Amino acid sequence: MKVDLFDFDLPEELIAQVPLLERDASRLMVLDKESGSVEHGKFKSIIDYFHEGDCLVLNNTRVLPARLIGEKKDTGAKIELLLLKQEQGDVWEVLAKPAKRVKVGTEIVFGDGILRAVCTGEADHGGRMLEFKYEGIFYEALDSLGKMPLPPYIKEQLDDQERYQTVFSREVGSAAAPTAGLHFTEEILEALKEKGVHLAFITLHVGLGTFRPVSADVVEEHEMHAEFYQMSAGTAQLLNQVREKGGRIISVGTTSTRTLETIASANNGTFKEDSGWTSIFIYPGYEFKAIDGMVTNFHLPKSSLIMLVSALATREHVMHAYETAVKEKYRFFSFGDAMLII
Repeated sequence: MKVDLFDFDLPEELIAQVPLLERDASRLMVLDKESGSVEHGKFKSIIDYFHEGDCLVLNNTRVLPARLIGEKKDTGAKIELLLLKQEQGDVWEVLAKPAKRVKVGTEIVFGDGILRAVCTGEADHGGRMLEFKYEGIFYEALDSLGKMPLPPYIKEQLDDQERYQTVFSREVGSAAAPTAGLHFTEEILEALKEKGVHLAFITLHVGLGTFRPVSADVVEEHEMHAEFYQMSAGTAQLLNQVREKGGRIISVGTTSTRTLETIASANNGTFKEDSGWTSIFIYPGYEFKAIDGMVTNFHLPKSSLIMLVSALATREHVMHAYETAVKEKYRFFSFGDAMLII
């Protein structure tokens, strides 16, 4: 399947530059995956589309303040790092800028020396392996020195770094937010529970590979980067019970979807306690085994994310919905508006 089939014209001004002041103030498009019809409303109206006995599955990963700015110990040259993945112990895979200045043996100092790092090797796609040295607790040092790893098209730092966290974030480890979850407030989640909707939590630590455009000409040749996921025994039991009683499983975001489909695919459509690394790539032709619907943001052209969405509602329905979104000036990407596919 040609990647160009997922291309469309996206005016730059529709890529959300800053978050809305209120999480639930974003717009909501509801796409019927069978007919392709769409409805429009405010995000808080999402409650109306759930039934008693349904289950909403949310990714409770928490974003690391993973952007660090330091200096080379020997020259004082400025180095910017983005932490991607903890390999083992205090060794992390990072992106360095400028990477050419970070060679094996290079030592970088952050703050007043609270945190230091030594380059121990090179990684794929121009990355570097760094071993961090510190006194005390690493994450406390990171909290005091690091900044949120906002997408590059957002030029301003957030006054409140919690605005790039979901209200249900808990497990630290992501290099980016599971952005579909940013719309939810405590009030919306409570209203869903009062309606008899179950809330289930899984973890997938989001890597930057999720957001990279598909560079291959043919969809099937694209390779996803592996990301760590985890599901508890309690969540697995709840999801199996919902399925047995005829409730719908609706995932929040492509990250939750990929976690659920990874586990269900390995267990004949059921769920069990599990953890590991997934590189599952979902595109049209995929047969869903876990979810009945999905809450998602509007994604960029030719991305693996729009391909996943198209697998659920067909490419034709999704591309028509996206044409409508552009016409109606919906906000796209991380701080953009939302779509519910049911």
